[in-house]
Amino acid sequence: MKQPLSLSSKATCNTHGQDSSYFLGWQEYEKDPYDEIHNQGGIIQMGLAENQLSFDLLESWLSENPNVAGFKGNHGELIFRELALFQDYHGRLSFKQAMVKFMAELRGNKVSFDPSKLVLTAGATSANETLMFCLAEKGDAILVPTPYYPGFDRDLKWRTGAEIVPIHCTSSNRFKVTSSALEQAYREAHSLDLNVKAVLVTNPSNPLGTTMTRKELSLLMDFVIDKEIHLVSDEIYSGTVFGPPSFVSIMEVLDERKYDGHDVWDRVHVVYSLSKDLGLPGFRVGAIYSNNEYVVAAATKMSSFGLVSSQTQHFLSVLLSDDKFTCNYIEENKQRLKLRHSLLVSGLSSAGICCLESNSGLFCWVDMRHLLSSNTFEAEMELWRKIVFRVKLNISPGSSCHCTEPGWFRLCFANMSEATLDVAMRRIKEFVAEIVVTRPGNPASNNQRPSHSRPLTSFRSPLSKKSLAKWVFRLSLHDGRER
Repeated sequence: MKQPLSLSSKATCNTHGQDSSYFLGWQEYEKDPYDEIHNQGGIIQMGLAENQLSFDLLESWLSENPNVAGFKGNHGELIFRELALFQDYHGRLSFKQAMVKFMAELRGNKVSFDPSKLVLTAGATSANETLMFCLAEKGDAILVPTPYYPGFDRDLKWRTGAEIVPIHCTSSNRFKVTSSALEQAYREAHSLDLNVKAVLVTNPSNPLGTTMTRKELSLLMDFVIDKEIHLVSDEIYSGTVFGPPSFVSIMEVLDERKYDGHDVWDRVHVVYSLSKDLGLPGFRVGAIYSNNEYVVAAATKMSSFGLVSSQTQHFLSVLLSDDKFTCNYIEENKQRLKLRHSLLVSGLSSAGICCLESNSGLFCWVDMRHLLSSNTFEAEMELWRKIVFRVKLNISPGSSCHCTEPGWFRLCFANMSEATLDVAMRRIKEFVAEIVVTRPGNPASNNQRPSHSRPLTSFRSPLSKKSLAKWVFRLSLHDGRER
């Protein structure tokens, strides 16, 4: 395509990341989506981490509370005008209070959150980018463990100018972050003349579906203290933990190690959203939680570019304030995720495919290395294309998640019915059987998995200006409520 004249470099650059196989698979699905009745030969969407398993619980609550959707207050009075007129971008206090209560409940009330330290954003995508604008700029680097969510290439880099330097993790220890991997990534960033500003982790992990242990979180804390950098914990999947070990938030570690008063207290930030735990991605509700007053002030101002509507805030403040509902929802949702996860794992196992042992998330990290024609990323893409176009399953290849080992894939299980999952498992089983017939030399041909496919089981210091993006310190000195 001929490049348009007189447009910005941002409009004409190709660094958004949408040409990743992660997004290309979605495009193919949209051309030919599977339907249980009308298009049984279509592509089944297994590349979308969406939680549809507990939607009936939300719909049931809505039917019992019709006044909420009808813009009515506690006594049946119409509150449409109140919601429709101007709202300050700091957010509705009632919603912030309900949000932090729900966040604490998901963490077993082992940690509490202050609503004044919560910044509302239009989803976790906006939350992560806003936080990056506060912490980094061009010439700075964010260290991120691999494999990681492909959207981070867009969220963290595209508009901020910052770079991602991968912390390379491997299957040899179930992709856990190690001290040596952290140090290697830090050195790599400096070799590229990049100034390391933060480490960002997802806990629970997307795409691994695993939770980080206290030992790993403590290792990260020690690292960011030693390097005097920030730590961002994206905890968007915190309510999807359906098995042991239990979820440990970075805020819990911060409290346990009594860092209140230490300068690292201001350098730990949490990103959250209701997209995964409540299955409400269309509501566009995300949040940044930080003890850093400069980050909170600057991020609040930036949130004016992506606000959560007053109607949404009102609806969710009532929903999340219903203790009986939230308690029941959290437990029931976990049980449903556990059951659906087991169906995917057993279905893949019957096809001779193993998964990384996991306890959370809406997906499994699947080992298909023994199905590759060679141990290369070219072979991974060849296999991915066959699965998308022949098997008609849209799955995410590990290379799109920056995995260092070819042959791993992410398969989602919570965005479809059980019947559709059964169809997907039959298709993949037939495909593997076909490979066995056409490639008799493959180890799978005699039902023996190669060794690499074994199951994988399982006092306050003054804030330094240089630790934040320069404009944040300047802007945050004035916390006026512009309109």
